[in-house]
Amino acid sequence: MSKKHPIIAVTGSSGAGTSTVKVAFEHIFYREKVKPVIIEGDSFHRYDRVEMRKAVAKALEQGRNLSHFGAEANLFKELEDLFRQYGETGTGKRRYYLHSEEEAAPFSQEPGTFTPWEDITTDTDLLFYEGLHGGVTTDEANIAKHVDLLIGVVPIVNLEWIQKTHRDTQERGYHPSDVTDTILRRMYDYVHYITPQFSLTDINFQRVPTVDTSNPFIARDIPTPDESFVVIRFRDPTKFNMDFPYLLAMIHDSFMSRRNSIVVPGGKMGLAMEIIFTPIIDEMIKHRG
Repeated sequence: MSKKHPIIAVTGSSGAGTSTVKVAFEHIFYREKVKPVIIEGDSFHRYDRVEMRKAVAKALEQGRNLSHFGAEANLFKELEDLFRQYGETGTGKRRYYLHSEEEAAPFSQEPGTFTPWEDITTDTDLLFYEGLHGGVTTDEANIAKHVDLLIGVVPIVNLEWIQKTHRDTQERGYHPSDVTDTILRRMYDYVHYITPQFSLTDINFQRVPTVDTSNPFIARDIPTPDESFVVIRFRDPTKFNMDFPYLLAMIHDSFMSRRNSIVVPGGKMGLAMEIIFTPIIDEMIKHRG
């Protein structure tokens, strides 16, 4: 951790909604005039798109499962090195993963590939990571210990699967059965690498639908924010001086479910983030001096 070069990490499974949280933070950064370096977790995958398909096929032939959730398919040590170096010096190495034709065009590369590694400029205020592994700890790497604010985005698992299925079928062109196969293939890595992070997060946002999601694989629609509640859990409320009476007063229809947990209507999730994170970021910038 570093007061001079703070690190914020938003971690969550594929389809959990971490990108939504990233947008909320971008609004805060813009309003508070904070200059972040934004790191996408996909850029620390080990394989590009073609290589990953070959690696998965080879693993299946050998009776093994390989997924983007696990250590074999990621550069955990390199991600930890980036966090450590940024905390010490405010710089480090990064690259981009090019998801689409639109993203790849400016680099004259194929989609599904990585750009070359490059140095982070030394004029940023903080590092903001969004991806799968912002709080991973293994025998070889401890990424979580370098993070000043670790945030988990964890919808209940049926909702997570509904969101992933809709995204992968409607935006990425996969067949629903292919998405189901992917969910099953990566379950071991999900249990061993993704879920343990949420015991380490400073703040968790868990979206809970109030409609029936019993069979997520046939759901036609994603439950709307107004059909949901969001449970916000603070691991240590004193770390960021959380003022729960103030939060309850500011967020209509919110309530406390435990001494460290507040529940807000799903449509108020963005507002809750603004109220919770703005003073935390302001305090980080103030301590930078």
